[in-house]
Amino acid sequence: MQTSDVEDFSASATLIYFKSPVPPLRIPIPAGLSDDPSKGPFLLAFKDIPSWKSALQASESKIKEQCEAGARIGCSINASSKCRPPWWKTLLGGAPMDLAEREQCEEREMSACLVASKESCLKFAKDKCLSPFVEARIALTDQKGIVKLPNSAAGNLDVTNCRGSDI
Repeated sequence: MQTSDVEDFSASATLIYFKSPVPPLRIPIPAGLSDDPSKGPFLLAFKDIPSWKSALQASESKIKEQCEAGARIGCSINASSKCRPPWWKTLLGGAPMDLAEREQCEEREMSACLVASKESCLKFAKDKCLSPFVEARIALTDQKGIVKLPNSAAGNLDVTNCRGSDI
C-alpha cells in the first residue's frame, strides 16, 4: 500500500478548533419583591449598566447599517429612473442622451437621496430600539450578591433589578 493512499487520521488533521463561545448578553437573576411573582422566581437581565448601554448602541448601529444599505439600493433605483430619458424620445428618434450628463444627474440624485435617508435611518434605529431597551431589566447585584442601585449608596435587598427607563 502506498503512503499517498493512506488517509491521515492524526490529531492535527482530525481536530477542529472552535472559537470560544460568546458570553450571554443577559443572565438569570432572582426576581425582586416588586417583580410579578406569576412570571417565576427568576428573570433575564443585563449583568450591568455598561453591558446594557453597549447592547443598545450595537443594536442601533446594526439597524442603522442595514437601513442605509437598503436605502442605497432604493436611491440607486430611484436615481436611475429619474435620470433616464422619457420613453417617447426613443420612439421619435430624438438625439441620444449624453452618458456623462446622465451620470452627473444620477450622482446628484443619489447624493441627495442618501443625505435624506441617513437622518431617517438614524431615527428608525432609535425608534426600533427604544421600546425593548426601555423595558429591559438590568441586574443591580455584583458577583458577591451586593445590591448596587444607581444614584443610591444604600443597598436594598428587595430590589434586584431596574428597568432601562430608570437609567
